[in-house]
Amino acid sequence: MAFTLNPIKFGTDGWRGVIAADFTFERVAQLAPVSAQVLADNYGQSTNSRLIIVGYDRRFMAEDFAQLVAESVQEAGFDVLLAQGYAPTPAFSWAAVEHQALGALVLTASHNPAKYLGLKVKGAFGGSVSPEITKQIEALLPNWQPVTTSKGKLDLFDPWTGYCKGLRSKVNIGAIASAIKAGKLTVYADVMHGAAASGLQRLLDCEIIELNGARDPLFANGAPEPIARYLGNTIETIKQADKKNLLVGLVFDGDSDRIAAIDSQGNYLSSQVLIPILIEHLAHRRGYQGEIVKTISGSDLIPRLAQLYGLELFETPIGYKYIADRMISTQVLLGGEESGGIGYGHHIPERDALLSALYVLETMVDTGKDLSEIYAELQAKTGFTSSYDRIDLELANMSVRDKLVQRLQTAAPQNIAHKAVVNLTSIDGYKFRLEDGSWLIIRFSGTEPVLRLYCEAATVEKVQKVLLWAKNWAENT
Repeated sequence: MAFTLNPIKFGTDGWRGVIAADFTFERVAQLAPVSAQVLADNYGQSTNSRLIIVGYDRRFMAEDFAQLVAESVQEAGFDVLLAQGYAPTPAFSWAAVEHQALGALVLTASHNPAKYLGLKVKGAFGGSVSPEITKQIEALLPNWQPVTTSKGKLDLFDPWTGYCKGLRSKVNIGAIASAIKAGKLTVYADVMHGAAASGLQRLLDCEIIELNGARDPLFANGAPEPIARYLGNTIETIKQADKKNLLVGLVFDGDSDRIAAIDSQGNYLSSQVLIPILIEHLAHRRGYQGEIVKTISGSDLIPRLAQLYGLELFETPIGYKYIADRMISTQVLLGGEESGGIGYGHHIPERDALLSALYVLETMVDTGKDLSEIYAELQAKTGFTSSYDRIDLELANMSVRDKLVQRLQTAAPQNIAHKAVVNLTSIDGYKFRLEDGSWLIIRFSGTEPVLRLYCEAATVEKVQKVLLWAKNWAENT
């Protein structure tokens, strides 16, 4: 059977490929030193450094690929700090700043299924590099030759030490730990067999209930993505738990840069719920100032809260890189995306699920309330109530995708689920605002035949009605 390699092409956050098909030792050994050189070209002058951080998560052979990356970069004349064990991706972004490095190369495929591995490139500033920089890597890759024959140094380091110290400085750890030790707060953490494993215990130095903490490169035959369809067992566990005091479930993706939660009654809470809760906590109780940054798929509750607390709002296309760019250029309180990535302007410009988890726990301890109770109060304060859902629809092939794109460009729907379209924006996909205030986004994956459908409306029933309409539209076009 003939086999053709897919080109090395960076997506919204790094390059990912199927292990042993696209993602091979040979290709990674070629890509790593080129990535290091481009980091040097862009950040060498400001850092006066030749140091590259190399880290990895718990995927199949991630540590072996990380060792290869470290040696390849070292051979190209760069100094390397190689993680001595797995850690969250944001820990390596933190390390890049802490050690004044050129940046970090992280072996992870984030929330993707088990067959994938990838390489994320982080800049000296502590966040994902821009598309302009990844384009430089892609352009340099075919003909690159090392410019030095002098081998760099390679040392090991513990990525958790500095990272945990940094996070503890931002949160009232003592109050959270005291509530847990006193039995006033019970915390479940579903780490989905990923790199957040042991994280909350390290940070809080007290006992929590960690679920799916063992390494499983198959991710229980699912994917380490914090969405409801992968969390049935965890939701059931929390439903059966003793409810005498505050209780929460926190869910982390494979490399711990995305978060979701489960309330005491077993209700799944996406970041569409968590972001408003965190805005209220940081602005109202902690007194932080700055812009709120949301993607176009963020809840309409977010701008209402920004107005309530006198904060500016900035909207971006979908993808955390756009939020990070904004964080670098202006003072930001919080930036978040509907898929679970949340970051903070007083931290590094990187989504960080463990810091978000600590802020969620701090909110609960400060208020003495369940997350859904806090969220309901925010809805009441703003006079805005809604429901949200998203579905990903696999298409037969890329030609079907192209046909749907053509249809949207030339004959976009004027009515959706018996509601008139009153506004259409296309900064990222197609966002239809309907006459009843609800909205639908139709957006395509850039690399695979997948259609993503997002909807927010007044009720669960209305959301499902719009999503069903969109699914039927796509399948019958």
